[in-house]
Amino acid sequence: MDVTREDVLRCAALTRLSLREEEIEPLRRDMARMLSHAQSLDALDLEGVEPASLDRPLPRREDTPREGFTQAEALANAPEAHRGQFAVPRVL
Repeated sequence: MDVTREDVLRCAALTRLSLREEEIEPLRRDMARMLSHAQSLDALDLEGVEPASLDRPLPRREDTPREGFTQAEALANAPEAHRGQFAVPRVL
């Protein structure tokens, strides 16, 4: 399947990705390979194959309470803690 440079740039814009010039061509080739593979699935003979269905209930396990971590255990491997909480970099 043909994927153009414009296709790559449109996908990048829709996903809010900024691409460097040298990234566009490898990404175009990768996208073309993925779409060709997906298109090749059309050739499969699926006669008699049951479609996947989520109409039946999914298996579930019993939701039983159990002992959790103490605060000290939870923070034991934290790179940084502050006043008993995980310290993370500010986002805004």
